[in-house]
Amino acid sequence: MPKPTRSDVHVNSPLTNVSIAWVQDQAKLSTSTQCFPLIGVPKQSDVYFEYDQGDFLRSTAQVRAPGTESAGAGYGLSTSSYSATVNALHKDVADQIRANADAPLDMDADATKFLTQQMLIKRDLDWASSFFSGGSWTGSTTGSDITPSTKWDASGATPIEDIEAQADSIEAKTGFRGNVICLGVAAFNALKNSADVVDRIRYTQEGIVTEDILAGLLGMKKVIVARGVYNSALEGATDSVSRIFTTDTALVLHVPDNPGLMTPSAGYSFAWTGYQGAGPDGQRVSRFRMDQLRSDRIEMEMAYDHKQVSSVLGARFVTVDT
Repeated sequence: MPKPTRSDVHVNSPLTNVSIAWVQDQAKLSTSTQCFPLIGVPKQSDVYFEYDQGDFLRSTAQVRAPGTESAGAGYGLSTSSYSATVNALHKDVADQIRANADAPLDMDADATKFLTQQMLIKRDLDWASSFFSGGSWTGSTTGSDITPSTKWDASGATPIEDIEAQADSIEAKTGFRGNVICLGVAAFNALKNSADVVDRIRYTQEGIVTEDILAGLLGMKKVIVARGVYNSALEGATDSVSRIFTTDTALVLHVPDNPGLMTPSAGYSFAWTGYQGAGPDGQRVSRFRMDQLRSDRIEMEMAYDHKQVSSVLGARFVTVDT
Protein backbone atom coordinates (compact mmCIF):
# COMPACT_ATOMS: atom_id res chain seq x y z
CA MET A 1 0.00 0.00 0.00
CA PRO A 2 1.43 3.40 -0.91
CA LYS A 3 2.29 5.71 1.93
CA PRO A 4 1.18 8.23 3.01
CA THR A 5 -2.45 7.15 2.39
CA ARG A 6 -5.35 9.41 1.45
CA SER A 7 -6.58 9.41 5.05
CA ASP A 8 -3.10 10.47 6.22
CA VAL A 9 -3.08 13.60 4.09
CA HIS A 10 -6.73 14.63 4.43
CA VAL A 11 -9.17 14.61 7.33
CA ASN A 12 -12.80 14.88 6.24
CA SER A 13 -14.57 18.00 7.47
CA PRO A 14 -17.85 19.70 6.52
CA LEU A 15 -17.79 21.80 3.38
CA THR A 16 -18.27 25.49 4.09
CA ASN A 17 -19.85 26.36 0.73
CA VAL A 18 -22.35 23.51 0.33
CA SER A 19 -25.07 22.11 2.56
CA ILE A 20 -28.43 20.47 1.83
CA ALA A 21 -31.64 21.66 3.46
CA TRP A 22 -35.13 20.99 2.15
CA VAL A 23 -36.23 24.62 2.13
CA GLN A 24 -38.87 25.28 -0.53
CA ASP A 25 -39.09 28.53 -2.44
CA GLN A 26 -41.39 30.69 -0.32
CA ALA A 27 -43.45 31.56 -3.41
CA LYS A 28 -44.50 27.88 -3.55
CA LEU A 29 -45.86 28.18 -0.02
CA SER A 30 -47.78 31.42 -0.55
CA THR A 31 -50.67 30.14 -2.64
CA SER A 32 -53.18 31.14 0.03
CA THR A 33 -52.12 34.77 0.09
CA GLN A 34 -51.83 34.92 -3.70
CA CYS A 35 -55.46 33.80 -4.01
CA PHE A 36 -56.86 35.81 -1.10
CA PRO A 37 -55.37 39.32 -0.80
CA LEU A 38 -53.39 39.77 2.42
CA ILE A 39 -54.66 42.55 4.68
CA GLY A 40 -52.80 43.63 7.79
CA VAL A 41 -55.05 44.39 10.76
CA PRO A 42 -54.19 46.12 14.05
CA LYS A 43 -56.35 43.92 16.29
CA GLN A 44 -56.51 40.14 16.60
CA SER A 45 -60.26 40.14 16.02
CA ASP A 46 -62.70 42.73 14.75
CA VAL A 47 -65.61 43.26 12.36
CA TYR A 48 -65.96 44.71 8.88
CA PHE A 49 -69.01 46.05 7.04
CA GLU A 50 -70.80 44.18 4.28
CA TYR A 51 -73.20 45.95 1.92
CA ASP A 52 -76.16 44.01 0.59
CA GLN A 53 -75.34 42.77 -2.91
CA GLY A 54 -78.95 42.63 -4.10
CA ASP A 55 -79.63 46.24 -3.11
CA PHE A 56 -76.64 47.48 -5.10
CA LEU A 57 -77.55 45.50 -8.22
CA ARG A 58 -81.27 46.32 -8.16
CA SER A 59 -82.58 48.91 -10.65
CA THR A 60 -84.73 51.38 -8.68
CA ALA A 61 -84.34 54.65 -10.59
CA GLN A 62 -87.65 55.96 -12.00
CA VAL A 63 -88.81 58.68 -14.33
CA ARG A 64 -89.49 61.88 -12.39
CA ALA A 65 -92.59 63.86 -13.32
CA PRO A 66 -92.49 67.66 -13.05
CA GLY A 67 -93.04 68.92 -9.53
CA THR A 68 -92.76 65.48 -7.88
CA GLU A 69 -90.25 63.87 -5.56
CA SER A 70 -87.59 61.54 -6.86
CA ALA A 71 -87.91 57.83 -6.15
CA GLY A 72 -86.20 56.71 -2.95
CA ALA A 73 -84.04 53.65 -2.28
CA GLY A 74 -81.56 52.33 0.23
CA TYR A 75 -79.22 49.45 0.92
CA GLY A 76 -78.78 46.94 3.67
CA LEU A 77 -75.66 46.99 5.83
CA SER A 78 -74.36 44.27 8.12
CA THR A 79 -71.10 43.20 9.72
CA SER A 80 -68.93 40.10 9.55
CA SER A 81 -66.03 39.27 11.80
CA TYR A 82 -62.54 37.82 11.60
CA SER A 83 -60.35 36.33 14.30
CA ALA A 84 -56.65 35.84 13.64
CA THR A 85 -55.58 32.59 15.27
CA VAL A 86 -52.01 32.57 16.58
CA ASN A 87 -50.02 29.54 15.36
CA ALA A 88 -46.68 28.94 17.05
CA LEU A 89 -43.65 26.65 16.99
CA HIS A 90 -40.20 26.75 18.56
CA LYS A 91 -36.77 25.22 18.04
CA ASP A 92 -34.30 25.06 20.94
CA VAL A 93 -30.58 25.49 20.31
CA ALA A 94 -28.63 23.91 23.16
CA ASP A 95 -25.41 25.52 24.35
CA GLN A 96 -23.47 22.29 23.89
CA ILE A 97 -24.72 21.88 20.33
CA ARG A 98 -23.95 25.49 19.44
CA ALA A 99 -20.43 25.27 20.90
CA ASN A 100 -19.69 22.04 19.02
CA ALA A 101 -21.19 23.03 15.63
CA ASP A 102 -18.89 23.09 12.61
CA ALA A 103 -18.87 25.77 9.91
CA PRO A 104 -20.98 26.53 7.88
CA LEU A 105 -23.74 25.73 10.37
CA ASP A 106 -25.50 28.80 11.74
CA MET A 107 -27.81 27.36 14.35
CA ASP A 108 -29.97 30.47 14.80
CA ALA A 109 -30.40 31.20 11.08
CA ASP A 110 -31.07 27.53 10.31
CA ALA A 111 -33.71 27.34 13.03
CA THR A 112 -35.39 30.48 11.71
CA LYS A 113 -35.53 29.09 8.15
CA PHE A 114 -36.94 25.82 9.46
CA LEU A 115 -39.65 27.56 11.49
CA THR A 116 -40.54 29.91 8.63
CA GLN A 117 -41.20 26.97 6.32
CA GLN A 118 -43.29 25.29 9.01
CA MET A 119 -45.49 28.38 9.36
CA LEU A 120 -45.95 28.78 5.60
CA ILE A 121 -46.89 25.11 5.20
CA LYS A 122 -49.47 25.46 7.99
CA ARG A 123 -50.94 28.62 6.45
CA ASP A 124 -51.38 27.00 3.02
CA LEU A 125 -52.73 23.77 4.51
CA ASP A 126 -55.40 25.74 6.38
CA TRP A 127 -56.42 27.58 3.21
CA ALA A 128 -56.44 24.47 1.03
CA SER A 129 -58.60 22.46 3.43
CA SER A 130 -61.19 25.24 3.62
CA PHE A 131 -61.29 26.76 0.13
CA PHE A 132 -59.76 24.27 -2.32
CA SER A 133 -62.13 21.58 -1.11
CA GLY A 134 -65.60 20.56 -2.24
CA GLY A 135 -68.73 22.62 -1.73
CA SER A 136 -66.99 25.90 -0.90
CA TRP A 137 -68.01 27.94 -3.97
CA THR A 138 -71.33 28.71 -5.66
CA GLY A 139 -70.44 31.03 -8.55
CA SER A 140 -70.39 28.37 -11.27
CA THR A 141 -73.05 27.83 -13.91
CA THR A 142 -74.49 25.00 -11.78
CA GLY A 143 -73.97 26.67 -8.42
CA SER A 144 -71.66 23.85 -7.36
CA ASP A 145 -68.40 22.15 -8.38
CA ILE A 146 -67.85 21.56 -12.11
CA THR A 147 -66.38 18.47 -13.77
CA PRO A 148 -65.48 19.14 -17.42
CA SER A 149 -67.52 17.03 -19.84
CA THR A 150 -64.30 16.42 -21.76
CA LYS A 151 -61.20 16.23 -19.54
CA TRP A 152 -58.62 18.86 -20.35
CA ASP A 153 -55.93 16.36 -21.36
CA ALA A 154 -58.28 14.47 -23.71
CA SER A 155 -58.78 14.93 -27.45
CA GLY A 156 -61.41 17.56 -28.24
CA ALA A 157 -61.17 19.26 -24.84
CA THR A 158 -62.03 22.96 -24.61
CA PRO A 159 -60.46 24.10 -21.32
CA ILE A 160 -60.25 27.77 -22.32
CA GLU A 161 -63.97 27.82 -23.11
CA ASP A 162 -64.70 25.91 -19.89
CA ILE A 163 -62.80 28.41 -17.76
CA GLU A 164 -64.24 31.43 -19.55
CA ALA A 165 -67.76 30.09 -18.98
CA GLN A 166 -67.23 29.92 -15.22
CA ALA A 167 -65.50 33.31 -15.04
CA ASP A 168 -68.47 34.75 -16.92
CA SER A 169 -70.90 32.92 -14.64
CA ILE A 170 -69.37 34.65 -11.63
CA GLU A 171 -69.82 37.97 -13.41
CA ALA A 172 -73.41 37.18 -14.39
CA LYS A 173 -74.27 36.56 -10.73
CA THR A 174 -72.31 39.42 -9.16
CA GLY A 175 -71.18 41.98 -11.73
CA PHE A 176 -67.54 40.99 -11.09
CA ARG A 177 -65.81 38.59 -13.49
CA GLY A 178 -63.52 35.83 -12.30
CA ASN A 179 -60.01 37.21 -12.82
CA VAL A 180 -57.68 34.77 -11.00
CA ILE A 181 -57.34 31.02 -11.43
CA CYS A 182 -55.50 28.73 -9.03
CA LEU A 183 -54.50 25.38 -10.50
CA GLY A 184 -53.27 22.17 -8.97
CA VAL A 185 -50.14 20.87 -10.72
CA ALA A 186 -51.95 18.17 -12.72
CA ALA A 187 -54.64 20.67 -13.75
CA PHE A 188 -51.96 23.12 -14.89
CA ASN A 189 -50.16 20.47 -16.92
CA ALA A 190 -53.41 19.31 -18.53
CA LEU A 191 -54.33 22.89 -19.42
CA LYS A 192 -50.98 24.03 -20.82
CA ASN A 193 -50.52 20.85 -22.90
CA SER A 194 -54.06 20.75 -24.27
CA ALA A 195 -54.51 21.18 -28.02
CA ASP A 196 -56.87 24.05 -27.23
CA VAL A 197 -53.99 26.05 -25.75
CA VAL A 198 -51.15 24.81 -27.97
CA ASP A 199 -53.05 25.57 -31.20
CA ARG A 200 -53.78 29.14 -30.13
CA ILE A 201 -50.17 30.03 -29.40
CA ARG A 202 -48.49 27.92 -32.07
CA TYR A 203 -47.58 30.86 -34.30
CA THR A 204 -47.28 33.58 -31.70
CA GLN A 205 -45.23 32.11 -28.84
CA GLU A 206 -42.05 30.11 -28.54
CA GLY A 207 -40.96 27.69 -25.85
CA ILE A 208 -43.03 26.42 -22.93
CA VAL A 209 -46.47 27.66 -21.95
CA THR A 210 -46.03 29.85 -18.87
CA GLU A 211 -48.48 31.16 -16.31
CA ASP A 212 -48.29 34.62 -17.92
CA ILE A 213 -49.12 33.24 -21.37
CA LEU A 214 -52.10 31.36 -19.95
CA ALA A 215 -53.31 34.47 -18.12
CA GLY A 216 -53.37 36.35 -21.41
CA LEU A 217 -55.24 33.55 -23.18
CA LEU A 218 -57.82 33.30 -20.40
CA GLY A 219 -58.26 37.03 -19.85
CA MET A 220 -57.11 36.55 -16.26
CA LYS A 221 -55.14 38.91 -14.08
CA LYS A 222 -53.14 36.03 -12.67
CA VAL A 223 -52.64 32.28 -13.04
CA ILE A 224 -51.37 30.61 -9.86
CA VAL A 225 -49.96 27.10 -9.77
CA ALA A 226 -50.14 25.46 -6.33
CA ARG A 227 -46.78 23.67 -6.13
CA GLY A 228 -46.16 23.42 -2.39
CA VAL A 229 -45.52 20.03 -0.77
CA TYR A 230 -45.49 18.78 2.82
CA ASN A 231 -44.75 15.65 4.82
CA SER A 232 -47.85 14.28 6.57
CA ALA A 233 -45.94 11.60 8.51
CA LEU A 234 -45.24 11.96 12.21
CA GLU A 235 -41.65 12.43 13.32
CA GLY A 236 -39.85 9.10 13.29
CA ALA A 237 -42.24 7.50 10.81
CA THR A 238 -41.52 6.94 7.12
CA ASP A 239 -41.87 10.20 5.20
CA SER A 240 -45.11 10.70 3.28
CA VAL A 241 -44.58 13.71 1.04
CA SER A 242 -47.44 14.98 -1.12
CA ARG A 243 -48.88 18.14 -2.62
CA ILE A 244 -50.65 20.55 -0.27
CA PHE A 245 -53.31 21.26 -2.91
CA THR A 246 -55.42 18.69 -4.77
CA THR A 247 -53.58 18.37 -8.06
CA ASP A 248 -56.51 17.92 -10.48
CA THR A 249 -58.53 20.87 -9.18
CA ALA A 250 -58.82 24.44 -10.49
CA LEU A 251 -60.41 27.39 -8.74
CA VAL A 252 -61.61 30.54 -10.52
CA LEU A 253 -61.96 33.59 -8.26
CA HIS A 254 -62.66 37.28 -8.41
CA VAL A 255 -60.19 39.25 -6.30
CA PRO A 256 -59.55 43.01 -6.49
CA ASP A 257 -56.35 44.62 -7.66
CA ASN A 258 -56.35 46.86 -4.59
CA PRO A 259 -58.28 45.69 -1.51
CA GLY A 260 -60.13 48.48 0.23
CA LEU A 261 -63.43 49.93 1.32
CA MET A 262 -66.51 48.80 -0.61
CA THR A 263 -64.34 46.36 -2.61
CA PRO A 264 -65.78 42.86 -3.15
CA SER A 265 -63.46 39.87 -3.11
CA ALA A 266 -63.87 36.11 -2.98
CA GLY A 267 -61.95 36.31 0.26
CA TYR A 268 -59.30 38.05 2.30
CA SER A 269 -56.46 36.76 4.48
CA PHE A 270 -56.33 38.89 7.62
CA ALA A 271 -52.87 39.07 9.19
CA TRP A 272 -52.56 40.44 12.72
CA THR A 273 -49.81 42.98 12.20
CA GLY A 274 -50.67 44.82 15.42
CA TYR A 275 -49.17 41.97 17.47
CA GLN A 276 -46.01 43.52 18.90
CA GLY A 277 -43.05 42.71 16.67
CA ALA A 278 -45.15 41.12 13.91
CA GLY A 279 -44.29 41.63 10.25
CA PRO A 280 -46.66 42.50 7.40
CA ASP A 281 -47.79 38.86 7.13
CA GLY A 282 -48.49 38.53 10.86
CA GLN A 283 -45.25 36.63 11.47
CA ARG A 284 -43.41 37.24 14.74
CA VAL A 285 -39.98 35.81 15.63
CA SER A 286 -38.60 35.75 19.17
CA ARG A 287 -35.38 34.55 20.71
CA PHE A 288 -35.10 34.11 24.45
CA ARG A 289 -33.08 32.21 27.01
CA MET A 290 -34.29 28.89 28.45
CA ASP A 291 -31.70 28.80 31.21
CA GLN A 292 -33.05 25.66 32.86
CA LEU A 293 -32.41 23.87 29.54
CA ARG A 294 -29.11 25.66 28.92
CA SER A 295 -30.53 26.56 25.53
CA ASP A 296 -31.69 29.49 23.46
CA ARG A 297 -35.23 29.21 22.13
CA ILE A 298 -36.12 30.46 18.67
CA GLU A 299 -39.88 30.83 18.51
CA MET A 300 -42.06 31.83 15.60
CA GLU A 301 -45.70 32.86 15.59
CA MET A 302 -48.01 33.63 12.69
CA ALA A 303 -51.46 35.11 13.30
CA TYR A 304 -53.96 35.02 10.44
CA ASP A 305 -57.53 34.27 9.45
CA HIS A 306 -58.44 33.14 5.93
CA LYS A 307 -61.93 34.54 5.44
CA GLN A 308 -64.30 33.76 2.59
CA VAL A 309 -66.17 36.97 1.81
CA SER A 310 -68.50 35.70 -0.91
CA SER A 311 -68.92 32.10 -2.08
CA VAL A 312 -70.52 33.33 -5.32
CA LEU A 313 -67.25 35.02 -6.33
CA GLY A 314 -65.64 31.62 -6.91
CA ALA A 315 -66.17 28.54 -9.11
CA ARG A 316 -64.34 25.25 -8.63
CA PHE A 317 -63.38 22.61 -11.21
CA VAL A 318 -62.69 19.05 -10.06
CA THR A 319 -61.12 16.03 -11.77
CA VAL A 320 -60.09 18.02 -14.84
CA ASP A 321 -57.67 15.35 -16.14
CA THR A 322 -58.05 11.67 -17.01
